[in-house]
Amino acid sequence: MAEAKEVEKRFNRAVMVSLTVTSILLLILPMFFVVGKSTTFSAYEEEEIWQVSDMRESLSGDCEGQSNSDCEYYFVANTMSTPMLVNDWKDPHRTLLAIIGPEKPIDETEAQEIYKFVTEMGGKVIVASDNTNANLLAKKFGVTFFDKPLLDEKQHWVVNRGNSVDISWLNVWSATSVGQDTEKMSTAALMQGCSDFQIQNYNPVDCRMPVMYRSPTGLKFENLEDDLTNREVMTLGAASESAFIDIEGDNDPTNLNNPAPGDLKLMMRFDYPGIKAFDQISDDVQTAFSNDYGELEVTGSIVFVSDEEVFSNFLWNLDSAEEQGLTKDCRSIGEYTLNNCWTKEILSNNEWGGNERFFRVLIHDMMEFDNLNLSAQIRQGTFAGDRSNFQVVFDESRHVTGVISAPFVETMGTVVLLTSNDFLKWLVVLNVGLLLLVAMMIVPEKENWRHVFDLTKFNRRPNKMEPESYRQRVQQALFSKIRIQNDLTRDQMAMMPPPEIQALIGDPRLVELAYSQSRTYSPQELRQLMQAIRRWGKNN
Repeated sequence: MAEAKEVEKRFNRAVMVSLTVTSILLLILPMFFVVGKSTTFSAYEEEEIWQVSDMRESLSGDCEGQSNSDCEYYFVANTMSTPMLVNDWKDPHRTLLAIIGPEKPIDETEAQEIYKFVTEMGGKVIVASDNTNANLLAKKFGVTFFDKPLLDEKQHWVVNRGNSVDISWLNVWSATSVGQDTEKMSTAALMQGCSDFQIQNYNPVDCRMPVMYRSPTGLKFENLEDDLTNREVMTLGAASESAFIDIEGDNDPTNLNNPAPGDLKLMMRFDYPGIKAFDQISDDVQTAFSNDYGELEVTGSIVFVSDEEVFSNFLWNLDSAEEQGLTKDCRSIGEYTLNNCWTKEILSNNEWGGNERFFRVLIHDMMEFDNLNLSAQIRQGTFAGDRSNFQVVFDESRHVTGVISAPFVETMGTVVLLTSNDFLKWLVVLNVGLLLLVAMMIVPEKENWRHVFDLTKFNRRPNKMEPESYRQRVQQALFSKIRIQNDLTRDQMAMMPPPEIQALIGDPRLVELAYSQSRTYSPQELRQLMQAIRRWGKNN
């Protein structure tokens, strides 16, 4: 009994040690992987040019030093765990998910949920990356991100460093449309820049705006064979025909290993119209049965951008860009004449006012502000510029977090992953049930219990028996059967002479088993004799 308690204590001690070690590893390992890494392209890190906090501020209305006309008042939030929950968010058709600079790959489960968010729920998504971390999602729409930078001899911008000019083919610009396919626009529309009136009134039709990139990659598009959905595919911005992907890292456009297909995209948009959603509808479409809410058609939309730095504080507004040596126009800088200037493509209204001008109009165009079946109260808000009925959610789960917060962020992401996927959720439930059953089986042994299943005794299984011990046990089984069959006590059985016991047995094989000292048996023969002992009881 004392030995059993000691074994139980050792088992419990081992369980506690295992749980403690596991907990420590879960806390330390995430911290170990983020040591020495800093967060970039976060909407909540301030005063760094490689963050996107200026974008968040301008969309949320926190525009210090700017006029109200330069601010948007969206409801801005973030997701720290995973974008898998997009389809559970309130009013997905009025929500834009911004995945900017994913430092962690978007996995297949997340990509599938985002695809449904766009194509079935009418959600809006912007994905900006210069590597392959977003490829599982992009390929569901026919897009592939290259993993190396794009260089463009004809469409690059320069940086004015005072007495010097920095020239790099990595700094790419593009004359970009908001909601039209540049490959289908007329020549006159392609050459027209969007006027201030069009920008302020969110009506960027038949015009383009310059957008600055810093070390983008290229986008390759291929039509999906199984894509039978009604969608509109638009190339918003593209590199020049001279652009190439620097796979070899030698900056050599003549290297055949550096692909230069001549149609590299910089920004693409996919719209899915006709998706059914439930929301507050306008007075014009209300009926006696619909009241204020009803079904209406919305458009799902996703935009792929080949560079995350287009959203950075460095390129977001003109003031920050000018501090870094950029200019709003394509004038000559010193002795350097810009023969690659975008004014050759956009003949009028061609000043660049920071990437903010373009993306504010793009986000407005993706949302449902022009959906006249949606209630005017929802679309217009309560004051000029009020967009608080529309949400912009920044995906912060794709970025490296702080050393202290890393374990909690990873744990949160794991919990969400397990509980939001039906298969994983039921797998967790079944495993918890199994653990409960095992815990119920690990119970102390009680004297009046006939059968006990105790996991603590697994390490005390008997060793394999020797053949002689096996024979002895078979003999004991035979004598026990004889004694019970003839209603004899152990003492009476011991006092009986061998001839009488042999007479009681009757079977020569069993008599030989009981009294022969020279006979040896194989395990197979002993199993046969055991069966004979069982039958002997029935025959007698």
